[in-house]
Amino acid sequence: MNITTLRQALSLDMKVSFCNTRLHNKPLVLITSLVVGFCSTGLAQASMFETAKFKISADFRLRGEQDFSSQNSSGVARDDRLRARIRTRVSMNYKASDHVSWGLRLRSGSDDSQQSPHITILDFDDNDTGDADFNWDKWYLKGQKNYTDGKLTGWAGRNSFPFWKPNEMFWDDDVTPAGLAIGYKFNNINLDLNAAYLSLPAGMQEFSGNLAGAQLVYKIKLAPQHITLALGCYDFDANPTDPDNGIYLQNNGTRDYFICVANYRHQLTAWGQPLVLGVDYMDNSESYTAADIVGTSSGVTVNDTNGIVLYAKWGQLNNPGDWLLAWHYAEIEELAVNNSFSQDDWVRWGSATQTRGSNIEGHEFRVAHAFANDVNVVGRLYVVDAITNVEDGNRFRVDLNYKF
Repeated sequence: MNITTLRQALSLDMKVSFCNTRLHNKPLVLITSLVVGFCSTGLAQASMFETAKFKISADFRLRGEQDFSSQNSSGVARDDRLRARIRTRVSMNYKASDHVSWGLRLRSGSDDSQQSPHITILDFDDNDTGDADFNWDKWYLKGQKNYTDGKLTGWAGRNSFPFWKPNEMFWDDDVTPAGLAIGYKFNNINLDLNAAYLSLPAGMQEFSGNLAGAQLVYKIKLAPQHITLALGCYDFDANPTDPDNGIYLQNNGTRDYFICVANYRHQLTAWGQPLVLGVDYMDNSESYTAADIVGTSSGVTVNDTNGIVLYAKWGQLNNPGDWLLAWHYAEIEELAVNNSFSQDDWVRWGSATQTRGSNIEGHEFRVAHAFANDVNVVGRLYVVDAITNVEDGNRFRVDLNYKF
């Protein structure tokens, strides 16, 4: 399959204009009240189109986001920022047979951001709201076949990251690479094997560099407890001469990475609800020289290549009335991940369309509530410091998530 040809055939660039209305001196509670108000108006009555073979589904997010008490790497204070954002996605899936299916997804967001599908609709501090575009972020052909001892699956095209992960610290859920992926699930020994060769998105319409990855996932089921162990290694092969890689920050498009990620996840029951405890460890074994790390954050050395994440989650959002509480701690050195593809939630560091979400040490505190099966509200507080310099920041978000 010629990935470039398929991508160009499906590429869509729908420019959307929003009014330039600005509000001043409005607290974040205004957005929080708006979010909660939506949840009490019967949103869960919406439905999606579905037949035996074809399905159209969509989701919508309304976000209020406050950044405060932040300074850059020189110790200069950033202005606080309060803004309202939205995300919308529409998916189409067709099941041709028991073995073959295909899918498409259209998402909002800037053409220049592979990490974020969010559009700023109001900035309460008179900042530029940025671009508002729509692009196909998924277009794939998928196959599967059952065997006596397991199940073989694979896809070609552009799709979600094909490796198991418990969070977005290594790879952001919104980053959809293009290429080939294959996986096999062994039923009797609860072992999954995953492998893929992928092109890395540079914004939403171009690609630069490749990623080859392989992963083992082993599950231990000791009802009611479940333990998941995973080990994956990922070889990021940059293309230094490709002009499209100029979109990445910190020269990420010219630097190779070889990152292995080990995961331990333990699920049990506490007070009648699921309790999940976990740890992730990341190690980049690529050998760098001083020339290789030009463009990284101040104070970073060639040895800043490790990361660790600890987390605990209690509760769930499966049924109306459910609550979820979660905490994450992260200490991720600059080169432990390729931060052009890792999470973009924790910090506002970077540009309007690209986030440099490594060289961080800090916490996420999360509270979420399900108002209906397809409607929930999630509040998250991030408190983050840079590892090698004085850069820091705090962020609070409240999201209304609605699926239909």
